[in-house]
Amino acid sequence: MPLITRLTFAAALLVGFVTSASAEIYQFVATPHTSLNRIYRVDTTTGEMGACQFGLKDNTVGVTLCYPPGEGAGPQGPSDYGLVASNHQQEAGVFRINKRTGEMSICYVLNDEKIVCTPAAK
Repeated sequence: MPLITRLTFAAALLVGFVTSASAEIYQFVATPHTSLNRIYRVDTTTGEMGACQFGLKDNTVGVTLCYPPGEGAGPQGPSDYGLVASNHQQEAGVFRINKRTGEMSICYVLNDEKIVCTPAAK
């Protein structure tokens, strides 16, 4: 294969890798609780958590209520994080998983103010 063709092929692979690697910065999952309309978000690189839900507001279309990270829900060590909702219909939290280490935390909204997460364990 000529040098120009090899360089073009290598550049195309690099662009494809960067595009796919940056394609999923966040992962989203709904709470399993059947009477909550809350969605959790995790930054797949840092593990930082977020959550939002719909709120009613008189004579308007409503409002998006979002909760900031609190204890244990801020950035963690760099890794590959994801979210898993349990199958428990009354559970209002979700599991933050570290795909590289196998560790898990339970994350939930505390007192309708902020997201907190338990210490990671496996």
